Amino acid sequence: MSATSAPFGLRPAFHPSGLDRAQALAGGIASGYASTILKGQPVEYSANSGNIIPVTSTEAFTGAFAGVEWTDTTGRRRVSNYWPANTAYQAGSCVAYFYNDPNIVYEIQADGSVAQTAIGNEANFSNLTAGSTTTGLSQCTISATLVGSTVQGQVRIVDLAPYVDNNWGDAYTIVRVTVAKTQFQAVSPAI
Repeated sequence: MSATSAPFGLRPAFHPSGLDRAQALAGGIASGYASTILKGQPVEYSANSGNIIPVTSTEAFTGAFAGVEWTDTTGRRRVSNYWPANTAYQAGSCVAYFYNDPNIVYEIQADGSVAQTAIGNEANFSNLTAGSTTTGLSQCTISATLVGSTVQGQVRIVDLAPYVDNNWGDAYTIVRVTVAKTQFQAVSPAI
């Protein structure tokens, strides 16, 4: 499994309380927003707008995109895994769903090999915009090159995802991570 590169984005695994619910944000994506947002893609709140947008490079983020619904300009209700770029909708009809609790533990595939010694260390996302508009799923990964002890990463590695044929040191290790660089609170010191 983790010997093959088959990324699936940022996928919630669990929450310590047992509740890993997506937030519904009315008007969560601006009508006509020009970028595609895929399910499992890391997102952030856009400065000064209250909308969510895909995160870039090393920015703080809020969580993972989970889907969207809206009424298009012809009056048809749409529900989708992803936001199609440049889509216009009827005013007040858009609801975006995303996971935004910083305590959620996510699973994500690395773009290379990750050793068990990475537990507690931090990494940044890679392949942020990769994915499929056919399935609507992100293919975002984390960098197997950790950020280092004096740099704040976007996620903290906390465990190995418990799958058959997924082991520390595999070519494309699937790991469990938590948000390290969140928009909701001061960032944690890097290890």
